[in-house]
Parts: sequence; C-alpha cells; structure tokens
Amino acid sequence: MWEKLLRGIRKAPDHDFPEAPTRPARKGFAERDQFDAASTAALPFASTGPHGHRGRMRDKLLDRGADALADYELLEMLLFLAFKKGDTKPLAKSLINRFGSYAGVLAAPIESLFAHEGVGIHSVAAIKLIHASALRLARTELADQPVLNNWDRLIDYLTIAMARESIEQFRVLYLDNRNRLIADEIASRGTVNHTQVYVRELVTRALQNHATALILVHNHPSGDPTPSRDDIEMTKEIQRAIALLEVTLHDHIIIGKGAWLSFRREGLLRAA
Repeated sequence: MWEKLLRGIRKAPDHDFPEAPTRPARKGFAERDQFDAASTAALPFASTGPHGHRGRMRDKLLDRGADALADYELLEMLLFLAFKKGDTKPLAKSLINRFGSYAGVLAAPIESLFAHEGVGIHSVAAIKLIHASALRLARTELADQPVLNNWDRLIDYLTIAMARESIEQFRVLYLDNRNRLIADEIASRGTVNHTQVYVRELVTRALQNHATALILVHNHPSGDPTPSRDDIEMTKEIQRAIALLEVTLHDHIIIGKGAWLSFRREGLLRAA
C-alpha cells in the first residue's frame, strides 16, 4: 500500500468520478450515526459486515494486494475506520472530486476536511493518521543513510510533506559530516507566495545541531517550482553566512505539484 501511496502523491487523476453522491449529508462530528438503517436499506449490499461488501474489499486487498484497488477504493476502506457500518464509497469519491486525488485528500488541511459534508472527527483522524504514517515511513527510509545517496527517497519524503501545502513553508535539513540527517526543521511558514527566512536563526540552529552541511527546501503552492529572484538572493545570503562557519550548503530544493527543482542541478548554487 505504501508504494502505491507514494506514487499517488505525484499524480492527479485523469478524470472525475461523476457518480459522486449528491444527497445531502449532515454536518458535524457524529459521522458514525449518518449511515443509519434507513439510509442503508436501499443499498445493493444489505450486510456491510464480514460477509458483505466490506469483507469482499478486505479479501481483495489481502489476496490481490493494494495495486488491485483503485484510489477511491483505498479511501473507501480507510473510511471504514470512521464508519462502523454503511457505504463509504460515495463519500470517498466525493472527497477525491473535491481534493483532486487520493493523495490530495490525505494532504488536505484539517479545516478543509471538516468543511466537507459528511466528514467528521473520526474521518479526519483516520485520514491524518494514514498521511502521518506515510510521512514517517518515507522519513525512516532516509534514517542513518547519506542523504545525497538516497535522492529519490529524499524527494519522495519532501513531496509528501510539502507538495500540497496551501502556503509557503521553508524547512532546513541539517546533516552531519557523513551527510546523514540530524534534523528536519520547519524554519518558517508564510503566505500563499512568500515566506520570511531569518538567517541568524538558521545559523544558530546549525551550530546547535552540530551540522556540517545543510539542504534548504521550500514549496511553491502555485505548483511551479521555478525560483524567484528573491529565492535566488536569499540562497546566496544563507550560503555566505554559513560559509563563515565552514558549513556547506549542498542544495536548495523547491517543491511544486508533480515537479521539483534543484539549485545545484540548475547551476544556481554554483553562481552563488
């Protein structure tokens, strides 16, 4: 399931789900009560227990693997955690229509999930649990290994963490003398197109972490990873400041939606 989730983070669906539910759903947190006996009476599967639709879905997952499930089916099963009974497929498809993809649902802001009809505290908790698990798994893949030798895993991790953020986020990866990850810290958050970076605080944290190298990372909510003039100038300023401490700036990565840019690969870091 994790491999499918990581692949899904990088792509959006090619089509909508026209059969998404149109019936109104009650708002609030008590989504366990929304699918009562009256609402399930007309469903194709009278039983949603082990011998009904849910049981068949679980068998499909265990017998054929996660790749046999469509994205909406993964989300449908995830919502089993929130709804003790009832058909969760309409809500799963409705969420994918709203947020663009399975990955988009997992990464959606909590307040946006709560604003979606039919979603309550149990659904949001289940969705965010899976997103946090995917992020932790991706980060674990980087642990105790030289980051520069695991570039694909690094990009996977950063994409899960940042690609669908609605505001700019600036984070710093602090590395030891073997280029292993010491700390991954969010230095600042900004608006939809700007974030403020305080070089003095970054230098202080490098000293406190005993870092010998850094990788800068920020996202562009617009989806286009092309660096701005401010991005380039800020990178130069940080590179000059940490050079006085004999700390190396390995790269500055910009994460977009389905795309990313490396300052080093583009020759922008050498120009600094």
